[in-house]
Amino acid sequence: MRIRVLLAGIGILMIAGIVMSQRNKTSNSIPIARLKYNGGGDWYSSRTALPNLARFCNKNIGTSIKTEESVVEASSEDIFLYPYVFMTGHGNVIFNPKDIQNIRTYLSAGGFLHICDNYGMDKNIRREIKRLFPDKTLREVPFSHSVYQGAYTFDNGLPKIHKHEGKAPKGLGIFEEERLVLFYDYESDLGNGWEDAETYNDPENIRIEALKMGANIIKYAFNKD
Repeated sequence: MRIRVLLAGIGILMIAGIVMSQRNKTSNSIPIARLKYNGGGDWYSSRTALPNLARFCNKNIGTSIKTEESVVEASSEDIFLYPYVFMTGHGNVIFNPKDIQNIRTYLSAGGFLHICDNYGMDKNIRREIKRLFPDKTLREVPFSHSVYQGAYTFDNGLPKIHKHEGKAPKGLGIFEEERLVLFYDYESDLGNGWEDAETYNDPENIRIEALKMGANIIKYAFNKD
């Protein structure tokens, strides 16, 4: 228990330090990362997404994010280096007990996990989210929440980027008290919308909407307000 508390304390200081450097606009760039997980799902999909999102945020909302993608394993203590971690894929996801403890401590310490269903991971990730937070309910984030009302306004919630099952997109979340610590975009596929324009040939206005929503998520993850 003392080790977990110490780890959480170190995580808070590390995340706070990274975010404070962003707020003070120092010369240091903020790293964000992709989560590598087990289970067989393609955690590596949407490979141009994070660099493109970083460039969009740096240009449009004044961030200073590294444009090279970092990868962090679910069980690694390096996760505390990143104020924002992105997770995506199409298939199975399995968190082992060490993964669960590490991710849970990271989120409790001030970190932020954004999960993007790239189609096909929904039933698997919902199961694993329940294992991460057995005493919490994954619930729809209200449209009035600041994740939708940040740098850009999304009064109707998530934009629809790819068809998938043709259902309405939903932004679902896990909250620690009032703080959103985990955001799950379902039936939207923001990550694909962040990819290079020629990857899917989406209309430019759709791609920009995805990037704007991503900028809102980044802004919330960095500021928590």
